[in-house]
Amino acid sequence: MTQYERMVNGLIYDPRDPEVMDEQVPFQDKLWAFNQLRPSDIEKKTAYMKEVFAECGDNCYIELPFHANWGGHHVHFGSDIYANSNLTMVDDGHVYVGDKVMFGPNVTVATANHPIDPELRARGLQYNKDVYIGENTWIGAGVVIVPGVRIGKNAVIGAGSVVTKDIPDSVVAVGNPCRVLREVSERDREFFYKGERIDRENL
Repeated sequence: MTQYERMVNGLIYDPRDPEVMDEQVPFQDKLWAFNQLRPSDIEKKTAYMKEVFAECGDNCYIELPFHANWGGHHVHFGSDIYANSNLTMVDDGHVYVGDKVMFGPNVTVATANHPIDPELRARGLQYNKDVYIGENTWIGAGVVIVPGVRIGKNAVIGAGSVVTKDIPDSVVAVGNPCRVLREVSERDREFFYKGERIDRENL
C-alpha cells in the first residue's frame, strides 16, 4: 500500500512522501492565489470553491484569508455557508459541513493528528480522521474542533471552545473541553440576548 493509499484509508502515513506532496502542493498554490482576491471578487471566490472543494453548494461565502492544508480539496460544503476570516481547515482528511453553517473568525477544524508514540512522531508521521458538522450549526469565534469529531445539527458551539468529543443536535455547548451547557429551548425563540425580546414582527 502506498503512502497516499494509507492517507486516504485513515492509517498512519508519511505526509512528506513524494506522491502525497505531488498531489497536495498544486492545491496550496491555488489557495495562495485565492487569498489574493479582493473582497469584491465574489464570483472568483465562488469559482474557486466550486473547482477546488470536494463539494460546494450554492451561496457559500468565505472571508479571506482562508487556510487549508489541501486548499479545501477535502472540504465538503453544503449550501448557504458563511465563514468569517482566518478559517483554518486542516483538511488532510475530509471535513463535511451541512447547509446554513456559520463559522466565526479564527476557527480551526483539524482532521490531521500525530501518534503519541515519540518515535513515530519524530519521523513526522500522521493520520487523519474526518470531521462532520451538522446543518444550521453556529461555530463561535476561536473554536478548535479536533479530528474525528461529529457535531449535530442546530447546535451552537460557544466562542473559544475546544471540541474533543461528539456534540448532539440542538444544544449549546461551551468550554475546554467542550461540554453541553443546555438544550436549545423555547426561551431562545423569545429572547435573543439575556432579557431582550426578539421583535419578530419587524424581521
